[in-house]
Amino acid sequence: MKIKFLLVLISLFFFISACSKDDNEVADNLETPVANAPKDVNDVGFRAKWNYVSNSKSYLLDVSTTENFTAFVPNYNSKPVTDLNEVVVGLKGGTQYYYRVRAKSETQISDYSNVISVVTTGSSNIPEDPTFLKVKANKLANPFFVGMAIKASQLTTGSPYDLILKNEFSSISAEYEMKMDQISTASGVYNWTTADKIVAYGNANGINVHGHALVWHNSVPKWLTDFSGTDAEFAAEVKKYITDVVTHYAGKVKSWDVVNEAVDDNGGNMRNTLFLKRMGPNYVKDCFQWARNAANSAGDKNLLLFYNDYATSTNIAKQDKVFSIVDDLKANNLIDGLGFQMHNTYLSPTKTQIETDLNKAVAKGLKIHVSELDIQVNQFNDISTFTNERRLAQKEKYKEMVKIYNALPAVNKYALTVWGMKDNESWIPYSTDLNHVGNDWPLLYDSNFVIKSSHTGFLEGLD
Repeated sequence: MKIKFLLVLISLFFFISACSKDDNEVADNLETPVANAPKDVNDVGFRAKWNYVSNSKSYLLDVSTTENFTAFVPNYNSKPVTDLNEVVVGLKGGTQYYYRVRAKSETQISDYSNVISVVTTGSSNIPEDPTFLKVKANKLANPFFVGMAIKASQLTTGSPYDLILKNEFSSISAEYEMKMDQISTASGVYNWTTADKIVAYGNANGINVHGHALVWHNSVPKWLTDFSGTDAEFAAEVKKYITDVVTHYAGKVKSWDVVNEAVDDNGGNMRNTLFLKRMGPNYVKDCFQWARNAANSAGDKNLLLFYNDYATSTNIAKQDKVFSIVDDLKANNLIDGLGFQMHNTYLSPTKTQIETDLNKAVAKGLKIHVSELDIQVNQFNDISTFTNERRLAQKEKYKEMVKIYNALPAVNKYALTVWGMKDNESWIPYSTDLNHVGNDWPLLYDSNFVIKSSHTGFLEGLD
């Protein structure tokens, strides 16, 4: 009987030990929570939110006025919370705050979550800073071009577009009118009228002209799409086009996006375009070689050649593929810079994601062009008017982007170009892919040419 009793005790001891070990293993592996965008933002507070973490008993919430959490809001330094959200109160209106959270079990605390930025609402009547963008940028120790995407119809002397461009911007990119299907009407036949107007405007007003873009799968003229010759003859037509355009604008256009968006969004592969099908996997390199040869033959040895693409900060497979293309071009002295489109939102990409992406280009000695900057505030189509909360959040995101760019080494800076002038003329609200139904406000000016808080955020990013 005693033996049976001892066996029971021993079994119970090992069972308890095993359970304790399992609990400790779970605690040791307590996952890091993910903080979410805030809700119910108002003048004096907001609701912080985060995802559930298995085996956590509570959460520790930090709220700070500094991104590195050196200054905590009173009562919000590791504040214990048992729910998946917490109403943060006692804040100041129109002020930038940051929050993060950790999961906690009885004995273990997880790593910090991602950091979420939030701006409390405040008076919308605070005047915006009217300083001209290029004036402030030109006073920097290491200045760079401040660019704008334009249409030829906006370049009428004395128009609001004309006045703003001359006052605010030191570089222009044609939004669409310098692409292949706009210039090439048949083999060796070109309509230069509109593109010439854009280039002449920049040259006459001391504004840098960036060429956009020589080769893009969405701007192929019908005659080339329907081309019935051999693949070698197709490639010869592309070569002739690139050579003729670069030669025509030699000394007038200072840089070109040679190839635009050649990488697929899925799997890090080449996009399956007409150019890939008919010219093969080396078509990007061929196009750069033809552009470089044309510039050298025309005596334009200072022409800068860029590759341009989007979503590389968040799509790592795509980012890797873009940089593999860049490495090949760089090894053959065919590329000078990389264009990062930066069609961002007020929540994404994060500061770290953007810096990591840009710094890869810095490490390769490339010039960096933030080439198509705009910041959506209605990517979920959850607002019908431009709220004060989104206005201030957009301002901070523009400020963040400009600060990141301004911190780059001088040798790597080229231009930071905003993709359009007025909200109501941006491509974003009317994109069928984005399904915004006309509701977004992504730029620096409203529909009446009035500067927005985003414009002030851009200026603050130059500080």
